[in-house]
Amino acid sequence: MKESKFSLFIILLLLFSCQNSKKEGNEKEVISNQEAEIIFESNFSQPLDLKTWKVEMDSNPQSEVFTEDGKLIMDTEGGVTVWLDLELEGNYEISYKRKVVLDSGRNDRLSDLNQFWAASDPTQIGMFNRSGKFESYDDMHLYYVGFGGNYNSTTRFRKYYLGEKPVLGEFLEAPYLLEANRDYLIKTICKDGKVSFWVDEILFFEYEDPEPLEKGYFGFRSTWSRHEISDLVVRKLQPTI
Repeated sequence: MKESKFSLFIILLLLFSCQNSKKEGNEKEVISNQEAEIIFESNFSQPLDLKTWKVEMDSNPQSEVFTEDGKLIMDTEGGVTVWLDLELEGNYEISYKRKVVLDSGRNDRLSDLNQFWAASDPTQIGMFNRSGKFESYDDMHLYYVGFGGNYNSTTRFRKYYLGEKPVLGEFLEAPYLLEANRDYLIKTICKDGKVSFWVDEILFFEYEDPEPLEKGYFGFRSTWSRHEISDLVVRKLQPTI
């Protein structure tokens, strides 16, 4: 009987040690990300610098992109992409806060918290020369997430490559659809050939790409809606040892 109690004590001790070990490991990972080298950051406190940001917007008098109160505002009736003119490569993390505003604005619609990343242009058109219409990007190479697309009925992850854009992941129900006027923390990670997309620290999509897009540009994307974006940080990540 004593031996049985002793064995149980040893098992419980081992389980406790393993749990503590996992917690310490997770804490170290968070600290590591916080201390990663910052490549770029913006609090959007200044007027939009068109040398840093390239705006491709469907021609429409009811659309505008600007900064206000520490936020990048995309208030558009048609399609829009706001590119960061900084080519990213290797391992990196992009994080920012974003809200789809639904109030009394002329373009307010709960839809399309979208983004492009690792984007490059294999054609003669060249980067930052498209109309802002969604179909104008079909011949580019990039990753794309459409969070709450199609009137907030779908959330999809695609890879555009060689004229194809297969759906690599899809959700059709909450909690993977948008909530109006909610501040989301959006995080995108490219590391060791694997890409992942996170919302409020919840993993939405992860893909280990056999032919990863190793470098390219990041852009905020949307259509017919009003978005507020803040606290953009791009960090360089170290490869997994």
